[in-house]
Amino acid sequence: MSDPNYDVVILGSGPVGCVLALSLARSAPRPDRIALMGPDPAPRAPDQAIDPRALALNHGSRQFLQHLGAWPARAADILTVHVSQAGHLGRTLIDQSELGVPRLGCVVSYDELLESLHAAVQRSGVQRITERPARPAPGQPVTLHLGDGAVTSRLVLMSDGARPQGLHREYDQTAVLATIRASQTAPGRAFERFTRTGPLALLPHPAGQDLYSLVWCVRPQQAHALAALPHTAFDQALQSAFGQRLGALQRLGDAHTFPLSLHAGPSLQGQGIIAVGNAAQTLHPVAGQGLNLGLRDAAQLAHTLQPWLAAPEQALQPLLEHYARQRRLDRGLTLGITDMLPRLFATDNPLLRHAGGLGLAALDLLPALRIPLARHLLQGQRL
Repeated sequence: MSDPNYDVVILGSGPVGCVLALSLARSAPRPDRIALMGPDPAPRAPDQAIDPRALALNHGSRQFLQHLGAWPARAADILTVHVSQAGHLGRTLIDQSELGVPRLGCVVSYDELLESLHAAVQRSGVQRITERPARPAPGQPVTLHLGDGAVTSRLVLMSDGARPQGLHREYDQTAVLATIRASQTAPGRAFERFTRTGPLALLPHPAGQDLYSLVWCVRPQQAHALAALPHTAFDQALQSAFGQRLGALQRLGDAHTFPLSLHAGPSLQGQGIIAVGNAAQTLHPVAGQGLNLGLRDAAQLAHTLQPWLAAPEQALQPLLEHYARQRRLDRGLTLGITDMLPRLFATDNPLLRHAGGLGLAALDLLPALRIPLARHLLQGQRL
């Protein structure tokens, strides 16, 4: 049998796929034996409006991306996170100083991050294939069928956002995304406010000190109605939901909606195929953990595969099984936290809502409770 075309094919050219390509290329004797499949990012017009798709990356993710030479030019630091519940007492404040880090994280533009990652991939020696293959079937080697033929690979890493099969939950919530200008600013402070319809987050925006990225989770019908409102009516509704902590709030540009649900499946997809990032789990956006968890997937997988990359003829499946075991705790805890929080605070049960307020107060008063939770959100669970 002839050798496969590639040692590794990565399906999906989004952030996690690019990070995988860059991480593996650093350890591979021949980066050209790695292929990244997926479309190139569309070029942005110079006069394009501020993109509301901003990403919250924790401090560990920032360090990882800087190490790979793919950190974008602009980023807004998150130094503190203010967490509150609408209509109830109790709030907590998470501060970088008590965790011993220079920042809790940063907010970056999705488009700018993707452009930076693709530029780094272009310099890495990894092969680029912009076609989308049919879903691969497990085997040794794995075959990927393209429009004009097929390629084979010893290993296929799925990070293309294909919906994982397994655990599934609908939240009856849709996220409204928009860019907001505030008349008063709190430099370095992000806000997470739990409401009866879902969490509302305002994050510092990299495009300006008075700008914030809004992620407002509400019922689906309400989300579409909000997105269709004239700017003044939208601003009034947001002000009512968020309050006066940032003064007058004004939407810039259009609002966009995204339905929210939980999907999670096994990392191992059969012989020679493994799923990471959104292909392994899609999370509720509360606490901004989705991409950070996907980047930890990529970092752990690249570390696990280092010895195999030097000699890809050796047995692969035991390494993949080891990786899957290593990721269970971090994945399970992060899925549990992001699944529980939006359902706990959006409940119709008044006792649970009061309990949520008491929980926030307890976190604020007791560092022994607050710091372990904050540390997990900052860097995940590491073995």
